[in-house]
Amino acid sequence: MKEIDTLLATVMTDGSQVSTSVYDTSRLVSLLPRLTGHQARVDFLLRTQAPDGSWGEADGYGYVPTLSATESLFAAGHPAAAGRGLAWLRSWLAGGRALPDTIAVELVVPALTGQINARLPRPDHLGLPRGFDEKPLLKLRDRVDRGSRVPVKLWASLEVLGAAAREGGAEPADGAVACSPAATAAWLGDDGDPDEPSAGYLRAIQASAGGPVPGVTPITFFERAWVLNSLALTSDPYLVPEGMLDSLDAALGEYGAPAAPGLPCDADDTAAVLHALTSHGRVRRPDSLLDYRTDGYFTCFPDERNPSISTNAHVLEALGVYLAARPDEDPRFGGPRSMVVDWLLATQDADGSWLDKWHASPYYATACCALALAAYGGPGAGPAVAAAARWVAATQRPDGSWGRWTGTVEETAYAVQVLLRAGDPAHAALIARGRAFLVGNDDPAAYPALWHAKDLYAPITVIRAARLAALRMA
Repeated sequence: MKEIDTLLATVMTDGSQVSTSVYDTSRLVSLLPRLTGHQARVDFLLRTQAPDGSWGEADGYGYVPTLSATESLFAAGHPAAAGRGLAWLRSWLAGGRALPDTIAVELVVPALTGQINARLPRPDHLGLPRGFDEKPLLKLRDRVDRGSRVPVKLWASLEVLGAAAREGGAEPADGAVACSPAATAAWLGDDGDPDEPSAGYLRAIQASAGGPVPGVTPITFFERAWVLNSLALTSDPYLVPEGMLDSLDAALGEYGAPAAPGLPCDADDTAAVLHALTSHGRVRRPDSLLDYRTDGYFTCFPDERNPSISTNAHVLEALGVYLAARPDEDPRFGGPRSMVVDWLLATQDADGSWLDKWHASPYYATACCALALAAYGGPGAGPAVAAAARWVAATQRPDGSWGRWTGTVEETAYAVQVLLRAGDPAHAALIARGRAFLVGNDDPAAYPALWHAKDLYAPITVIRAARLAALRMA
């Protein structure tokens, strides 16, 4: 398939393709006004502000990007636009609603709120959302003030430390601090050496958009593993570049694999890398995954606040594909596989769907779980897969698409994959309409942001692979 070959070549030659981030672009405006592209970033924020004063998506997903953009426009000398953002924030707070669990939200929101309030008279101070307080942020800042290092998993949020960001012991990888433009900007500082690799990283990632920057980037191993695992769903022949498999092999260490160099290892990327390698002829023993096993499920990171549905689905796939290749290893890995199957079945919602902490759409988590259970869940998982397919079938939009807020290519791809894997002939017409939508909508620039970082982002190549898989699975 020429389209698959082109996609694989793109992954290897063009680097990580990630959508532009309001949050990170705003942090560069505020933290690095002297960096090349500053005015283009300001213009981007002014241009993308919604008529109601906000930035970002519905259901609370606009709060963090609006907070970030509002603070940066105050700093950049645009009080009118910042004032509209502030008015929207006050209106949203008045509703008393909860915020989505995006990355480091418990630190980011108090930090930005404090920066905005430093510009306002006390009677006009902005409050914190329901369930938030400053204690986690103050504890982290106190830790750094006493000379302690910031935990590696918090390097991606260094910007919450303000002027002390460089004191936390973070170590850039190829210029990037934990693959975060915002954290890298805070670590570099506006008086930083323009010849620093970190300055070069920030200049490079803004080049494609002419100033604005993506969120988490690079996403090297995450992107490659997810693309390969999507393509493995198809029966099409394709040739994986040996360099891609070599890079995933090299990413595996004692504690598994990270999403990219400079990030800590985690169970999600470890599972996906193991799955991708074994599915493409390089069988690797999944011992490192067992270190993430906890009471009944697998954690994504040590000491995480809440579990990830999709991580456990990917763990099931990694264990399942390995045991298919090495059935004699069942005494070691069969028990953990059964454990994660039971946990996934127990976490399915009554309507047949799942929802995960790494993605705004239930179609992602539902596809992760339904596909993993269909392949490796055993006969007892059949009813759960059928229930997921019924939920998908009941939520198709009139134009043949699926989506939480509007019909999207990404969510439609996941929905089609679920229906195809469930194998119910009654869904043939729904699948045909979904595939027609995918055929008629192939503009990666229009992919909406649905993945959780500090605000939402779109991993473009990962979505392209999901679309291709949905089109070719039939």
